[in-house]
Amino acid sequence: MSIAENIKQLKAILPKEVTLVAVSKTKPIEDLQEAYHCGQRIFGENKIQEMTQKWEDLPKDIEWHMIGHVQTNKVKYMGPYVNTIHAVDSFKLLKEINKQAQKSNRSINCLLQLKIAEEDSKFGLSKEDLIALLHSEDLKSLAHIKITGLMGMATFTDNQNQIKEEFQKLKKTFESFKGQSLATNTQLKTISMGMSGDYKIAIDCGSTMIRVGSSIFGARN
Repeated sequence: MSIAENIKQLKAILPKEVTLVAVSKTKPIEDLQEAYHCGQRIFGENKIQEMTQKWEDLPKDIEWHMIGHVQTNKVKYMGPYVNTIHAVDSFKLLKEINKQAQKSNRSINCLLQLKIAEEDSKFGLSKEDLIALLHSEDLKSLAHIKITGLMGMATFTDNQNQIKEEFQKLKKTFESFKGQSLATNTQLKTISMGMSGDYKIAIDCGSTMIRVGSSIFGARN
């Protein structure tokens, strides 16, 4: 199956409210061009230098999403162009994103990462820290970011019930903010959860954005 056919098949089964982020990390420019030519416009990368190089080489109507863990000192490289940063897990990082977006006179979308997995290796905010951040006075002063939703990664396991429970936890947390008065730079619309191995469960649990790599581009090199 070609990349174009994989995307076509995937889009045919996705509900219309679910956005597809094609995870193109480690993949060559030609693969991204093939995906682009069949209509894919949103690409996810996890290494800033690699993403910046691709941004320079590819058409400018592509929406770039940073899906990996972000170090504060690297934000400056993507300030001029990144559309959405997925795994924001501290106020310190938000502040830096705001600072770099301001330098380019633009706004960057941010998804706050909730820790839903059992594994210790996964980053993310606890529910308590997430609530505190969203209600903090300091958040209101960040005029160059928009908090557009939440994201989470389930435990890497074959236990589908566990994955389902973790995704439901994210959905429930997301729903709990409905009707609450939040800062003007916060409009929670997106629930980013689900990857190649578990996106079907994620969609059943209310995901509105999935991050799919190997089901589109084949196994990673």
